[in-house]
Amino acid sequence: MTRSTPAAWALQGARDSLPMLIGAAPFGLIFGTLAIAAGLSPLTTQAMSLLVFAGSSQFIAVSLVAAGAALPVLWLTTFVVNLRHALYSATLLPYARQWPLAWRWPLAFWLTDETFAVVEHRFRTQGAAGGQWYWLGSSLAMYGNWQAWTLAGVLLGRSVPGLAQLGLDFAMVATFAAIVAPQLKKRPTLAAAAVAGLTALFTRGLPYKLDLMLAALLGVGAGLLLEGKRKEAA
Repeated sequence: MTRSTPAAWALQGARDSLPMLIGAAPFGLIFGTLAIAAGLSPLTTQAMSLLVFAGSSQFIAVSLVAAGAALPVLWLTTFVVNLRHALYSATLLPYARQWPLAWRWPLAFWLTDETFAVVEHRFRTQGAAGGQWYWLGSSLAMYGNWQAWTLAGVLLGRSVPGLAQLGLDFAMVATFAAIVAPQLKKRPTLAAAAVAGLTALFTRGLPYKLDLMLAALLGVGAGLLLEGKRKEAA
């Protein structure tokens, strides 16, 4: 029988995040190499992972820095890319509403796509008992993993040219596919995935990753619409 202690909850969160750690590793590695290639110093590259901790935004920021973009453009672009976190917040708010700010502020900083997937699944299927500690465990595991692989990318960036072109980013796609697939048994979830996928396909290429944001919004809308109809029918 699993003990219901803060340490046990945190350990469970870290353990459940293990597939995500493996999937995120190539991204951290590639980011480190790209940042060095773009002219960032090793210290600046590592500081970005420590203080920003947002993979998509970091990749875009590095590309903009390399292109000589002005700071307002960089800030606005990364802000738009991270708008999807508003959807994550709305999903997790019912569970975290009563938590003190001392918990919500740091956990909000550490919230990533991977941690959201793990935490949302756990809350939805097992409830939110010990939720702060579970979330913390997942977050610290992801945070430490990202720092380690960023550092590895920095160290390898100069000695292994062309590392970013090896297709290592496929690991994250495969990881998310494995997590999402078992949840497609219900019509609302299947509809959300289908609408989001088709939207992303047909709007591919919009600037500032707006295609992904639009896909997320329409996918969530489709899922909520069917979920509402299902409850009315019941």
